[in-house]
Amino acid sequence: MRVTPAHSILCVIDVQEKIIPTIPTGQHVITECCRLVEAADLFDMPIIFTEQYPKGLGQTVKPIASKLKNRKSLEKLSFSCCGTPAFLDQIPPGVETLIVCGIETHICIAQTVLDALQTGFRVSIAVDAVGSHREHDHTVALRRLEGSGAVLSTTEAILFELCETAENPVFKRMQQLVAR
Repeated sequence: MRVTPAHSILCVIDVQEKIIPTIPTGQHVITECCRLVEAADLFDMPIIFTEQYPKGLGQTVKPIASKLKNRKSLEKLSFSCCGTPAFLDQIPPGVETLIVCGIETHICIAQTVLDALQTGFRVSIAVDAVGSHREHDHTVALRRLEGSGAVLSTTEAILFELCETAENPVFKRMQQLVAR
């Protein structure tokens, strides 16, 4: 399965102020999520971003929020984004693949991915743009999700898949994202 801009949506899940400090790779996750958001904009892809109980866990971290421009977050209490009806309602017709990034891999990422797969979506996880507060939770969750049908990839690999060819009009700008 390859990701294409015309049939994919970026899902930025719960990268919030009070959770991110507990993630050992948190700053790297933020960096990679930012690159994915910029790429989604570059390729005119839809983006959904969620916040788990923002009253208690805070807002989306500023580096990512600033790149999301005027988009409104989808607040949720369900660990799975799919448990919030508005999430599925925001996925445009024709979208077949969810590109997933955010935290935590073994909780909200895992439950969202499993539900999305069961709903019939394909899912690509940017493994360098997801994280958990414990490494073994992260590792086991990724293994489980891959075994359930999700595709494990990296941010850079996803960017090049979306671009597809050096003849793409946005190739040079995409290269700048990769170079950072």
